[in-house]
Amino acid sequence: MIKHLVIKNYALIESLEITPSSALNVITGETGAGKSIMLGALGLLLGKRADKKSLFNGKDKCIIEGIFDLNEFNLKSFFEENDLDYQQDCIVRREITPAGKSRAFINDTPTNLEVLKTLGSQLVDIHSQHDTLMLSEASFQLNIIDQFAENGKLLADYKIAYQDYTNKKDTLTTLKEAVGTIKKEYDYHHFLLNELNDSQLEKNELEQLESTLEILENSEEIKTKFNQVISIADESDYSVSSGMATILTELKTIKSFSSSYDHLFERFNSLQIELEDVINEVRNLESDIEVDPEELHQKRDRLDLIQRLLQKHTKKNVSELLDLQEELNIKVNQAENYEEEIQNAESALKNAEEILFKLARKLQAERKKIIGKFEKSLVNLLQKVGMPEASIKVSQNEVPPGKFGIDQINILFSANKGLPPQPLKNVASGGEFSRLMFCIKSLMADKSSMPTMVFDEIDTGVSGEIALRMIRLMKDMASRHQVISISHLPQFAAGADFHYYVYKDNASNRSVSKMKILADNERVEHIAKMIGGEKITDSALQNAKELLDIT
Repeated sequence: MIKHLVIKNYALIESLEITPSSALNVITGETGAGKSIMLGALGLLLGKRADKKSLFNGKDKCIIEGIFDLNEFNLKSFFEENDLDYQQDCIVRREITPAGKSRAFINDTPTNLEVLKTLGSQLVDIHSQHDTLMLSEASFQLNIIDQFAENGKLLADYKIAYQDYTNKKDTLTTLKEAVGTIKKEYDYHHFLLNELNDSQLEKNELEQLESTLEILENSEEIKTKFNQVISIADESDYSVSSGMATILTELKTIKSFSSSYDHLFERFNSLQIELEDVINEVRNLESDIEVDPEELHQKRDRLDLIQRLLQKHTKKNVSELLDLQEELNIKVNQAENYEEEIQNAESALKNAEEILFKLARKLQAERKKIIGKFEKSLVNLLQKVGMPEASIKVSQNEVPPGKFGIDQINILFSANKGLPPQPLKNVASGGEFSRLMFCIKSLMADKSSMPTMVFDEIDTGVSGEIALRMIRLMKDMASRHQVISISHLPQFAAGADFHYYVYKDNASNRSVSKMKILADNERVEHIAKMIGGEKITDSALQNAKELLDIT
């Protein structure tokens, strides 16, 4: 529940603090004084979108901070899943900068709006006047039945199955749509793949081919040069080898005279050995060179083929051609096996559909099982709020699978004897809508562990004895939940455990909304004004005291 709420620089509020009761809190005030502004601030704190236009002073940031008591609510797992520090007194803060940037914190840890919204949905249930208008919508009515049936876990399982079903359905649709294109492109892709397969490309082939061709094209010159080197080095009368042998013979005769001579001899001897090795390598290289016009022709043809393929497919090297070959292979295989792929997708969709309908039927049965109890419970509450002849009928019709199952729920209502229940949008007046919504919220409160419930003018269109009956039901609700009610009725004000009064302070250059908690004597006077107007009469005071006594 909300232990403390601080609002700074928001709308008409410069600074406001409230420490609501754990039971029933009623907020009253003149029209336009800013009663619903607090509701807007609370909505921001619970994850609604921010707007810098809502700042009271455009130069300062807006801060909304709430302290929530989590002691009796099992929310530790939520904090663990979202890597948040758990504290019994949870501090939630929202900031909006003058530039419009929004920041959110849970126990001083920055968080995003989705996490904040998820936590907020487990802390506070806010009923706005917009919710009453939504009561006539089929999806809203379906949600009411699911809440009453406590279908939360089952509905979550169904939603997972529905998402899986729609994913597999989309996959099958995409495959079928692609079949036409695949068939058209198959022949062309098959031709290109065969061409690349026949070419038997190797990754580094182009570089090796270019190097080989360089040698083949200059083989005669290379062979001639090698032979000249061999002749000079080893075969002529004055070859390098014979000269080196002569040098070694001469040095050998004097090498014993000095270590320096001996060292010189060894160096020339090493040169001799190296020379013989080099000459042998030249001979081997020369013997490897063949002037082969046929091989040259083959290599040139091979190079031309690769270059044509590179140009045809606008690729830079053989590696890219090999990548293309693999892509074409995949496409051709897909085209050749598309029927099998479609069959697999159809089988997967059928399995997903079976799981979906199994959960949908179970959900349908759970809804059907509680409809009678829901109708009876709601009629009993409607009788308590001044509609003794009210009747409720819930129709359940099967529809194609959707996000919430295969049911269309329609709550039919009649406030008058002898008139059959009709769709809400056709038969309910404003006051009837308010009472009906309030009774539904009362039912839901018994099914929910929601810490705090907030009502924004749920009493619209009611007065007198009906208002007394509604506030008594609200007080009963407040015995199990913290309740905050924004109201314009004296009956609601009289029934509050804490009575807050919102007013406009026009003392400065700009109107400012302020709020204060009323003491007992102030409550009497304020309720008297709500009954009889600004001028307080003795009868109005007496009526106010009587209201406080009976609520």
